[in-house]
Amino acid sequence: MKPQLRFSCSPHDRAVSRLVARTWLPAPIETIFGFFADASNLEKLTPAWLRFRIVTPIPIEMTNGTTISYRLRVHGLPITWKSEIRDWSPPFEFVDTQLNGPYRYWHHRHSFSESNGGTLVDDEVDYCPPGGRIVDRLFVRRDLRRIFSFRTARLNELFNAAHSAPADMAPPSSGSV
Repeated sequence: MKPQLRFSCSPHDRAVSRLVARTWLPAPIETIFGFFADASNLEKLTPAWLRFRIVTPIPIEMTNGTTISYRLRVHGLPITWKSEIRDWSPPFEFVDTQLNGPYRYWHHRHSFSESNGGTLVDDEVDYCPPGGRIVDRLFVRRDLRRIFSFRTARLNELFNAAHSAPADMAPPSSGSV
């Protein structure tokens, strides 16, 4: 299933762009949320070319205020990233915000809802890369599109979502950019 991705201007003062992604998975909301609640699964959803590794010792208890440190490479450059979990509300949503890392601002809301016997997974990422809109348009959007496309394909593989997704899977409209 092809990922549904949309980029637009972010309404947040600190962000320049918003990525909205949506995918439907044929599993109960508790199963899908449980998968995302296990921080070690993030490595399964990240393309190998990023060489992504969680530095924080596993297992990680996910709750409000949990911090997680990562290492990765972006275009060959080593990056460290530290995020904090906020708005922890199983099995419906949580937010990860970047405390330190490659972006000036990163706020990623993960939302889960029951739909057509499965679960809709909605991602809303408000972000600002160094260099602002120009760097976003020239480099970052392309990378995020690749990353979220990989993530969707991997989720579909893991949860056997090869059959057609329901019609209500379209991302909420927010004006494409």
